[in-house]
Amino acid sequence: MSVLSRVRTSTRVGAMSAMCAVLFAAAAGGASQAFAHDYKAGAVVIHHPHARATVPGQVVGAGYLTLLSKGRADRLLSASAKVSEGVEIHTMSVENDVMRMRQVDGVELPPDRLVEFKPGGLHLMFVGLKAPLKLGDRFPMQLRFAKGGSVTVDVVVQAVNTAMPAAAKPSGKAASAAPAHSGHHH
Repeated sequence: MSVLSRVRTSTRVGAMSAMCAVLFAAAAGGASQAFAHDYKAGAVVIHHPHARATVPGQVVGAGYLTLLSKGRADRLLSASAKVSEGVEIHTMSVENDVMRMRQVDGVELPPDRLVEFKPGGLHLMFVGLKAPLKLGDRFPMQLRFAKGGSVTVDVVVQAVNTAMPAAAKPSGKAASAAPAHSGHHH
């Protein structure tokens, strides 16, 4: 084999190794922020559960997802995760130029309407974090629905400024989910 043939073969093998490494990293979660993931609980589709990365010493974290109850109404009752002492369902609103966050007892899911948990609105609050939520990490969270029962989802920890592309959201009409009950003020 000539020197030129060995260089060409070595370059091809190196490029193939690099491509395999990128694909392996993506499959192993290295590119997990780019890929949405869905789960089902009865008629409810749970789309792209994710949390924001936190810093050491931060005792609360925020989680987001999109819910779509296909064909029938349901209600998100609660959430739990071992990364924190508790998970609360919160809503945010602006009253008299003051942003208020309130814990709610649950969230109604109208049939065939998207209910988005996003910054500045409905969100999950991980209270009493046991460790920082690190970029790229994943953790299990259990969601409990009135009709759909319980399901465990894989929450991906993303950068604070990461947004889900509109094309990746499940189809359905957007709903402004009114919380069933307002709780305390923060």
